[in-house]
Amino acid sequence: MSRVLVTGGAGYIGSHILRRLVDEDHTAVVVDDLSNGHREALGSVPLVEGDFGDRDLLDELLGDRKTEFVIHMAAFCEVGASMRDPAGYYRNNLTRSLALLDAARRHGVQGIVFSSSAAVYGEPEQLPMDEDHPRNPTNPYGETKLAFERALCWYQQAYGLKYVALRYFNAAGAHPDGSIGEDHSPESHLIPRLLLNALAGGETVPIFGDDYPTRDGTCVRDYVHVVDLAQAHVKALVGMQSGRVTGDSFNLGNGEGFSVLEVIEAVGAVSGNRPATERAPRRPGDPASLVAASRRAKERLEWKPEYADLHEIVRTAWEWHRNHPRGYAGGA
Repeated sequence: MSRVLVTGGAGYIGSHILRRLVDEDHTAVVVDDLSNGHREALGSVPLVEGDFGDRDLLDELLGDRKTEFVIHMAAFCEVGASMRDPAGYYRNNLTRSLALLDAARRHGVQGIVFSSSAAVYGEPEQLPMDEDHPRNPTNPYGETKLAFERALCWYQQAYGLKYVALRYFNAAGAHPDGSIGEDHSPESHLIPRLLLNALAGGETVPIFGDDYPTRDGTCVRDYVHVVDLAQAHVKALVGMQSGRVTGDSFNLGNGEGFSVLEVIEAVGAVSGNRPATERAPRRPGDPASLVAASRRAKERLEWKPEYADLHEIVRTAWEWHRNHPRGYAGGA
């Protein structure tokens, strides 16, 4: 089993990865500034609260603890915010991440599993999109993810630091035992916004654009369950450890896209209460459709998603929000 540092491990996806690491007997430590994460999501995994790009902190974490692998989750991840503040996204997602790479080199870390994104592709030229699809991001968020992927490639070639980049599509759902789930403030992701509206009313959920070249005019996305994402990260780590997988990128998605209107219908069916929505202008940087071809991950990582049905994904998220209406701040 491996000794693993997880940056951003107190966040939504990171906490599910930690659960999988612990279940498979890896030893994990988290570094997180808790700006978007929650201490309560970590269970018994140790937390070091701080900046993942801080040299002194990284030297302590990677050196003293003899870390073998890093799972790098810490990033700003909002397309719209990246359009408004590209400088902040480049500083956080690239400059700090390069400091992490340099620290990994100094301390002999074997490899890095990187949380990348379908945003590296930009507007699709064909659907579904495989890993050889042209990479032309339409927003600074995608640009910073792609730039770091390229850095990983050169660092492996020059310094021998192994890597796997996981390009996932739209993460959704919650752990089926109901103990951890999605809790952002403010919440910007579609499914939790719809579920929270169905649960308690309040702010109407905007539908950003209804004139896209899709089957009903709204954006189409490939929703992948957060537990399946966690599984892929641990499989990538184990693959690097064995020498079977390194220096590659993998799409993580279900291979089927659902429109915003279809997601609204699924939320209404699962919750028993159709959420209140309103039409809004398109958001800059949003592609019309993003759907993954994940054959490479299934074959080379031996990844087998457990949750492919949209209603089942929404149901696990609904159970989390219904039992944690204020997120980690408290229950009903």
